[in-house]
Amino acid sequence: MQERSIRHKDSRPKVRYSFLKIMTGSDLSRRRLPFMLAQSAQPGPIVWLAGCVHGDEVGGIVVIQEVFRKIRKGDLVRGSVCAFPLMNPIGFETGSRNITLSKEDLNRAFPGSVSGSLAERIAHRIFTTIVETSPTVVLDLHNDWIKSIPHTLIDQDPGGSHRKAYQMAKSVAQKTGFLVVLDTDELKKTLSYSLLQHDIPALSIELGESYVVNERNVEYGVKSVLNILSHLGMIESTGFFTYQVLDVFKDKVLKFSNQPVSSSSGIIRFLERPGSLVRKGQPVAKIYNTFGKLQETITALHDGIVLGHSDSSVAFPGAPVMAFGIAE
Repeated sequence: MQERSIRHKDSRPKVRYSFLKIMTGSDLSRRRLPFMLAQSAQPGPIVWLAGCVHGDEVGGIVVIQEVFRKIRKGDLVRGSVCAFPLMNPIGFETGSRNITLSKEDLNRAFPGSVSGSLAERIAHRIFTTIVETSPTVVLDLHNDWIKSIPHTLIDQDPGGSHRKAYQMAKSVAQKTGFLVVLDTDELKKTLSYSLLQHDIPALSIELGESYVVNERNVEYGVKSVLNILSHLGMIESTGFFTYQVLDVFKDKVLKFSNQPVSSSSGIIRFLERPGSLVRKGQPVAKIYNTFGKLQETITALHDGIVLGHSDSSVAFPGAPVMAFGIAE
């Protein structure tokens, strides 16, 4: 591991930047994972920040950079913040969600394997490094549809002996300042779910559009991370950040849904924006054919909130149109 240390006055944390090797290219170049560590002089919680597990989800990288910028000014009074800002450098460089070389989704490869596929080997390097530190909580930073609102996504309860870690993750999720949404897909090889199965609290934060850095969503992400650091007593409180739509569902956990999907082909015209409250049976989108004839009206199946729109207005049978947080 190559390492560069930055030392400040006694009141400031020790900040280190380093790299973990993941592979050697055919031209003998090294492919590495950037690693960041900020360590206060006072012991305390250990928080991990993880970004860009999908190469097109670039916002988390900048959120981590800005959090460390604040930490370097001396804001960290106890504990440590660790980060993998760029978990999928190969996908990032090609603007791809997946690892371009192997066409694998890195966030479906955890906890990984030292002798597995390329994705499993990278996942193993990331996972074992995180687990060895016995973190208090891990925050996995993602980006979502182009037109979407920030929200916190928690996994399904793994049950059994992992209940304590899961309850901790749910508690921390309520401190992010965002809507808390329960993932209804049973994805067991993600970073967050794999960590929960190792009794480590983990959750995902979805921060709007992929591909480009949206400065507004970066600001929301930084404030959300600072909320958690403040909640854990790692920084001085600067006031609790709350995203504007949270009060409607205060202390509630919504369920994620991308239903109903389209039943016809055509052009989607959205009737409700991300962040809009909807009622069961309310029209939320219409689908027209090439000649402008209405083919279908999409209506909400439940009361809830619009989390986002599909990135494309092209409709075909079975295609997701919108995502919702459902209130039960």
